[in-house]
Amino acid sequence: MDHFEYRNGILHAEDVPLTRIAAEVGTPVYVYSRATLTRHARVFRDALAGLDPLICYAVKANGNQAVLKLLAAEGYGADVVSAGEMKRALAAGIPAGKIVFSGVAKTDAEIRAALEAGILQFNVESDAELDAIEQVAAAMGVTARVSLRINPDVDAGTHAKITTGKADNKFGIAWDRAIDVYAHARRLPHVEATGIDLHIGSQLSKLEPFEAAFTRTVELIRRLKAEGHPIRHLDLGGGLGIPYSDETPPAPQAYAEMVHRVTGNLDLKLIFEPGRVIVGNAGLMLSEVVYVKETASKRFLILDAGMNDLMRPALYDAYHEVVAVNEPAAGAPRDPVEIVGPVCESTDVFARERPMPPVARGDLVAFRSAGAYGATMSNTYNARELVPEVLVDGDRYAVIRPRQTVDELIAMDRVPDWI
Repeated sequence: MDHFEYRNGILHAEDVPLTRIAAEVGTPVYVYSRATLTRHARVFRDALAGLDPLICYAVKANGNQAVLKLLAAEGYGADVVSAGEMKRALAAGIPAGKIVFSGVAKTDAEIRAALEAGILQFNVESDAELDAIEQVAAAMGVTARVSLRINPDVDAGTHAKITTGKADNKFGIAWDRAIDVYAHARRLPHVEATGIDLHIGSQLSKLEPFEAAFTRTVELIRRLKAEGHPIRHLDLGGGLGIPYSDETPPAPQAYAEMVHRVTGNLDLKLIFEPGRVIVGNAGLMLSEVVYVKETASKRFLILDAGMNDLMRPALYDAYHEVVAVNEPAAGAPRDPVEIVGPVCESTDVFARERPMPPVARGDLVAFRSAGAYGATMSNTYNARELVPEVLVDGDRYAVIRPRQTVDELIAMDRVPDWI
């Protein structure tokens, strides 16, 4: 469920017509619904309530301060993959004790900053990282809490570019090395391995891969405990999918019931890292049709939004429903079009042969389910300004990230005095 619907022939975000936002803020622009965001956060939290979890929102999905502050108010922690994301979470009021630091390439500076902040734990992805944390912690005279991210070698059944739990992925410690790496961690005087972590991928539409990975990990936990390792945390990652098109991903309640069935007798603190399932359907991207181009074989809708504004389709063939902001007449014909952007790349294509009602130059379209991995992945290729973000609350809205100007973009350059 979301709060984007047609009223009197115009697509609205809650009580605000998208035509108003386009006129006052310009396009392209991301628009988020506070009501949808908080509803999704509460549904996920309430489904897991019986497990007494720590829910650490995956900041990489959407790291805007307004989004993080809303989630902090709902009791969420943060899963971060860089010092920058950690600073974002802390600035939004998320306590350091609710922050887990993931990612495969933590630098010494990032490790030091996280230890100084007092985060809950590092999710360690390799032997080399474990040794680096030991060295930094020793130099600081502190002990670092870690969970080892174990790769369970389970196929998530999702797109190859968003799977993370197979043996040939770069993430995590190989399953057959887990016992040896925990033994190594135990010998390090400034590291305390108190947990185990896994994350098998993103946009999963079935529970079976989760259950297979979790069941395998529970077996490993029992063995580690039997060998005397002080395992107190089990971080089950994220990855629960959302409906972009005709998918029917599991409801959070069904997910929670499966987790309880698999982990119920372990007496561990469970940690979850949802991202997309919280913010994905809470946002859309609004764009204007610049030209309609006819060729001998195709009809192109050329938009003012490009792959630099919404990378997902170009990056991994992701699907987004594209709808006209002015509601089409009942029975309006839907003819196939190529929906493309202005970026000077052949990959700047949002959809091929997509059935669309008649739209013309100056009309507005909306990309639904764009709240996750949209604005956070945007960039300035072709000297295009970073796209702005708007948060709607009932009949009001606020710009929560202004549109970058080209002058601001150019001002970041530095020309040496010897040129």
